[in-house]
Amino acid sequence: MAGSILGKTANMAGVPSRRYRDFIKQIAGEIRQARLKAYRTANKQLLDLYLYIGRGIYEKVEIAKWGEGVVEKMSRDLHRVFPDMRGFSAQNLWRMKQIFEVYKGCTKLSTLLRELPWSHNLLILHRTETLEEKEFYIKAAINGKWSCRDLQRQMDTAFYERFALSKKPKILLHGNAKEQLISDFKDTYALDFLGLKDEFSENDLRQSILANLRQFFLEFGRFFTFVGSEYKIAVGDEDYKVDLLFYHRMLRCLVAVDLKIGKFKPEYTGKMQFYLSALDEKEKLGNENSSVGLVLCKSKDEETVRIAMSGMKSQLKVSSYKTGIIDRKLLQEKLHSLPLPN
Repeated sequence: MAGSILGKTANMAGVPSRRYRDFIKQIAGEIRQARLKAYRTANKQLLDLYLYIGRGIYEKVEIAKWGEGVVEKMSRDLHRVFPDMRGFSAQNLWRMKQIFEVYKGCTKLSTLLRELPWSHNLLILHRTETLEEKEFYIKAAINGKWSCRDLQRQMDTAFYERFALSKKPKILLHGNAKEQLISDFKDTYALDFLGLKDEFSENDLRQSILANLRQFFLEFGRFFTFVGSEYKIAVGDEDYKVDLLFYHRMLRCLVAVDLKIGKFKPEYTGKMQFYLSALDEKEKLGNENSSVGLVLCKSKDEETVRIAMSGMKSQLKVSSYKTGIIDRKLLQEKLHSLPLPN
């Protein structure tokens, strides 16, 4: 049974039902872990096989010059020897060769790609251009435990370009998970999954996010736990409301999100700084780190943001969001126009 393992508890003399339930849950957890380990082992073995075949085809076609016709013959012969096995079409054999060729000079990536299913690897192979971009998506898919559908959506919404515009990609690839969360906020968030109309209120935006928390967490990042909506903080004789409040489990800090339906205004950062100070004084526990803030606007002017945030000590970021389709080509042009690091 795919759902709850607990059915009607049979009469068992001397065995309390609560103890039995705890026992069966423990066993079910071990079964799930064993299945997951078995799947991962099988997936690695399959990828090892595909890379081995890809290397063989590469050596025979490119080095020994057997000719491309050998792949069609291989496909027919393998289907005859292994009629019950899938994956040996001529097209897939060429893909194995292509995967081997792309990663043959990069031991690190050829090891990492074994952590992902074949469908993920094909998507990354065909939808990315540079090894750096491939490494980014491989690591992001592994760390985020993305399904193939999740990975495709992140590519459709230019996840790499949006993240690269927020920070240098090399820092992203090699950064420690315990670095300041502020450096991991994206420059632009893709909120197309909210299904909002052209005109909407801040309440519409907040309610749509709450109704689509799983997708929002996929866009927002890992390790976030939802704390509350319009979270009240009492300061003096007034109550102030934080639009959305999250908790980052790894970094052990509160994350406040202020939603705006228009263009960024300088006073937004002052308001967020007030929220963060109030959260640190009123809500933060002794073993937790300082709160982090994100001001999420429909649009922003970079110079205005830079001047508004100059001299600020609080950890906060101003980002924009798109509720429609992300123009990936435009983001790529913006990324390529940035000056190269020294």
